[in-house]
Amino acid sequence: MSGPEDVLFSAAVKAEQERLGSRAKFTDREWATEITDNLRQFLDAIDTFFLATASADGRPYVQHRGGPPGFLKAIGPKLLAFADFGGNRQYITLGHLKENDRAHIFIPHFSTQQRLKLWGRARVVEGDIALMERLVDPAYKARPERAIVFELEAWDVNCRQHITARYSEAEMAPAVNKLVARIKELEEEVARLKTPG
Repeated sequence: MSGPEDVLFSAAVKAEQERLGSRAKFTDREWATEITDNLRQFLDAIDTFFLATASADGRPYVQHRGGPPGFLKAIGPKLLAFADFGGNRQYITLGHLKENDRAHIFIPHFSTQQRLKLWGRARVVEGDIALMERLVDPAYKARPERAIVFELEAWDVNCRQHITARYSEAEMAPAVNKLVARIKELEEEVARLKTPG
């Protein structure tokens, strides 16, 4: 019987871990298999992630997915879903999921220097109005075409090593606004000091 560790690590991966001395680090570890409150809170802030799929013969593909913060939603204890917005119309992910439902979500969050890895199986859902209403933010100006539902098998948080901190415009706005307000105060003070009188 296979468990989460077998989802994360194939026999070849385990052999390399053994050969290179890191296998013991992973053998007794408990791997997360359900969506926790911490994971939900993390997802609420996420506006970008990468979805990896592969064709039936194993040809890989990674696609960027973006949307408003929180667009990757927990819809059950082991289910995530997101609206698939109109894009370049290549439909590589859709084709892959028709023949191979194994998928991986990789989420870098640059401002907190975190990265999350989720293994599972994904499926395309078309025509489910109730699901789409749960997933689509009406204020977000993009055309949703379908939903992709991801059934979680295991997930893990990576270390912060080698993640350069980067900040979105929304994350920078409070600091920039504070600086703009202070500059305005100083300019007004300079103007008063220059006024004779």
